Order: sequence, then C-alpha cells, then structure tokens
Amino acid sequence: MTSLAHERYCDEIAHQVALLRSVVTSGADLSGTVPTCPDWSLEDLVRHMGGALRWVEFIVRTRAEEEVSEERVPGLAGPGTRGDAAVLDAWLAEGGEQVVAALREAGPDTKVWSWAGILNSGFWARRMTHEITVHRADAALAAGLPYEVAPDVAADAIDEWLQIVEFVQRTAPHDAARELRGPGRSIHLHATDTGADLNAEWLIELTEAGITWRRGHEKATVALRGPLTAVLLAFYRRLPLAAPELEVLGERELLEFWLERATFG
Repeated sequence: MTSLAHERYCDEIAHQVALLRSVVTSGADLSGTVPTCPDWSLEDLVRHMGGALRWVEFIVRTRAEEEVSEERVPGLAGPGTRGDAAVLDAWLAEGGEQVVAALREAGPDTKVWSWAGILNSGFWARRMTHEITVHRADAALAAGLPYEVAPDVAADAIDEWLQIVEFVQRTAPHDAARELRGPGRSIHLHATDTGADLNAEWLIELTEAGITWRRGHEKATVALRGPLTAVLLAFYRRLPLAAPELEVLGERELLEFWLERATFG
C-alpha cells in the first residue's frame, strides 16, 4: 500500500495548520478542557502541536542523525504569555510555515533520524500530516466546531496508524500490544460514503505473530461501519462507538479490546 505524494503531505500540513489556526481565532475558550485529551486545555493542545511542528522542522532542516532534545529547538515551548489568541495564532502560523518549507526543500528521500525505522524526511511529512489532522479534531471537538477531512488523507491516516501498531508489536511490544496477539480474531473497517476507487475498507487480523492488515471487503469477527471521517475518529478513539453515525456489527468487545490496546507505547 503506497502513501500519498510528498507534496500532497506538505500541502495538507499547510492546510491543517490554517484550519487549526481558525479554531484558535474562533473565540473558543483557550483554557477549556479538551474532552478527547482531558489532561490538556485547548491552548495546551495547540502548544503541543505547534511545538511538534518546530521539532520536526529542526530535525529535517539540520539533517539530524539522532533524536533531538526539545531544549535544542528554538521557540518550541511557545509564547510566554498564555491566553492571547493572536499571539498563539502567530506562533502556530510561523511554525507551520517553517516545517512545510523544510519538508519541501528536503523532498521525501533526505536521510534524517526517525523513531520508526523509516529514516527519511518523507516519514516526517506523513507523520505530521496525520498528527495535526487528528489533533485538529481534538481542537474542533473542544470548540464545538465542525470537522471534515479529505478522503485520501483520512484513508492514509488509518493506513499509517495500522503500520505504527505493527511496528510497535514488532520492535517494542509493551504489555498492551502483546495482548493484541492471538489467532482467529479480525476487525473490518468499512467507510460507507466513498467510491470504489479509494477502497476505504480494511481487514485487520490478530495473529500469534502480531497483527496483519490489508485493504479490502472481507468478513470479520467485528465490523465498524460509517462515514470515513467518523470511522477515522472512532479508530483514533476520538469518537465513541455509540455515535449515531457509526454501526458496529459482530463482537463489539473485540473492537473495544483493540481500541484500549492499540497505542504508540
């Protein structure tokens, strides 16, 4: 399964930054709790995202060969003043411009460090696209604003998440990831609002050796059906399975089991 073109990721990062900025300047309460990330306020979330963009920009621009400590990245922590939407917006805009410029200049194949064994700048273009796409959902939900994602980006975000879970199981299996092993269980994701050309369906199989997955329409132990954006948000644990736009068929407990254990670490 191929990912999107490098320039598509760069364009989408710029687009998502603009959309996240619109949340910051919408009049939403920056001190309000983010329901999907309850340890954060809306401002905390924006600072996390803006800091991540600056961290990746530094890695790509300097051609880092090892992990970079946050202390080395200029401006990563964000503005000294809290609660000022205009200042936060300007800081986020600057970080977005910087990372997109660095990624465009590097192209997809420049060798840089990453934590996932894919040692090129293309990894970071894809990772930041989906990092900000999902965190924008957190921000939109906190602010009570609508949320949509381009179908190709949403489908690729599901692909990437499955690849990350696969990577964690293979290289650093924590207890939760180990519990996903086992024969005879499978999960089907089915987007109901996309054309056949996108093939927005997935089969995830839990095996003794780890998970395997592929695109396609196949029967499974449990199926999650709904519009692609809703399936994406549910799979990233941003939307409850009981949401009216979603349908769960089969052994719901297996899907809940997966959602509890499929994490970065």
